Amino acid sequence: MAKGMFVDTSICTGCKACQVACKEWNELPGEPAHFHKVPDRPYQVAINFTGNSYDNTGQLSATDWRHVRFIEQFNENRTEARWYFSSDSCKHCNDAGCLNACPVKAIVRTDMGNVFVQQDVCIGCKYCIPSCPYGVISFSEQSGTVHKCTLCNDRIHNGLGTACAKACPTGSISFGEVEELKKRADARLAQLKMRGFTKANIYGYTEAGSLNVFYLFMDEPSVYGQPEHPVVPQRRLFRSAAITVLTAVAMAVAALISFREQGTKKNGEVKP
Repeated sequence: MAKGMFVDTSICTGCKACQVACKEWNELPGEPAHFHKVPDRPYQVAINFTGNSYDNTGQLSATDWRHVRFIEQFNENRTEARWYFSSDSCKHCNDAGCLNACPVKAIVRTDMGNVFVQQDVCIGCKYCIPSCPYGVISFSEQSGTVHKCTLCNDRIHNGLGTACAKACPTGSISFGEVEELKKRADARLAQLKMRGFTKANIYGYTEAGSLNVFYLFMDEPSVYGQPEHPVVPQRRLFRSAAITVLTAVAMAVAALISFREQGTKKNGEVKP
């Protein structure tokens, strides 16, 4: 059975415990400091925030495999605000664009369904980067290879859950068998709908062949920075190729018909 995670954003508090746990377990380097000049002072101070709300990473990268999004929404007069939080990571798609694009089979799917980059096989060609519809996978100048969340490949193959799920204090991130997690997600969605949260939705059941890491959102996926209708590039290529072939065939048939008509006219078989 495939393993995965269900992220219930309705109970995420934005504490970033998952982000810290991911960094710690995978021994990922810390964030570079953003230095700012202090007015009327001969020195600068290091600030580890991007300036976009309380976000200190900004996006997923080769050293940030998990990113806690802070979404602030204001009314027209900016007198009232509400917060949405979401812990984002690789979705471990069942139709994984990165895996499809890798020319040396460095990216594989394990027996537990997670998509894993074999660092000793990766040649750093970067073909996988534009092939991910979620912008998850990134290149590291230090290692010369690409990196992303592994779904804690070492932990789950030794009977442990993911580090982020273990660290989450509210249970917003759940690790387990995908089918069981979907039952939990459906029940939670029904509960929220009954409470009047009409915009609540599950993201990941159909996208990219279905996601092994899927989400319950309280608003449209785009509010959380996710594509509404993600397309795996290879699927678009197949459709485009099919259309091109059909168009070429139609043009060839039309040209053949025209050629035959011209030949008939020259032989005098068609009179004006």
